[in-house]
Amino acid sequence: MPEPELPVFAERPTEAIVPDAWRFAALPLGFALVLLLTRSSWALFWLGVAGFVVAFFRNPQRLIPGDERTVVAPADGRVIAVGEIEDEGGAKRLRIGVFLSIFNVHVNRAPIAGRVVEVVRSGSQFLAAFDPAAERLNVSCSLTLETPSGHRVRVVQITGLIARRIVCHPRVGEWLRRGDRYGLIRFGSRTDVVLPVTAQPRVRVGDRVRGGSSIVAELLSRGTS
Repeated sequence: MPEPELPVFAERPTEAIVPDAWRFAALPLGFALVLLLTRSSWALFWLGVAGFVVAFFRNPQRLIPGDERTVVAPADGRVIAVGEIEDEGGAKRLRIGVFLSIFNVHVNRAPIAGRVVEVVRSGSQFLAAFDPAAERLNVSCSLTLETPSGHRVRVVQITGLIARRIVCHPRVGEWLRRGDRYGLIRFGSRTDVVLPVTAQPRVRVGDRVRGGSSIVAELLSRGTS
């Protein structure tokens, strides 16, 4: 549980459809209405595009499983990486990467409860999210959480080939609850969780996961980060 004096992050977005949907759907919907007036068969195509955009921004409620040691998926998608990496300081970490196609829910969730200690934006490219180089070169946003037991857990939003916008709402010092919705990436992306190397993975490459409701790893009750 967070300390009483810590500001608690106000979970967002929480709407069933993320409000961004209406702005992006307005143009194809406008085309559809004009074409309907002219009785063009293309009206159905543009109605379909508008419907797809709205569906892309869906934001379902999820039941969050487990306890404070349970690491949940930060996003919906397919697991594309489970293994050890070295961080900037040369320490070994466990990374679990999730690829989000354009058909997945793109709202991101906190994989574990903790205090935000760092938010770092980096990168400049827009490679395909499943490209191994994307994690180093693509535009990204790294959010680091510190748990009550002292573990440091990083969740990284990484843009993809057509994803151009990362939304990350939390600020340093705020407390996120496990499973809190805290941002999103628009139109195809990847989200990684970087954990202590002692964490036990609960997924394999190829597994399908659901943000907030799929368990991807377990933290040890005590240990270094």
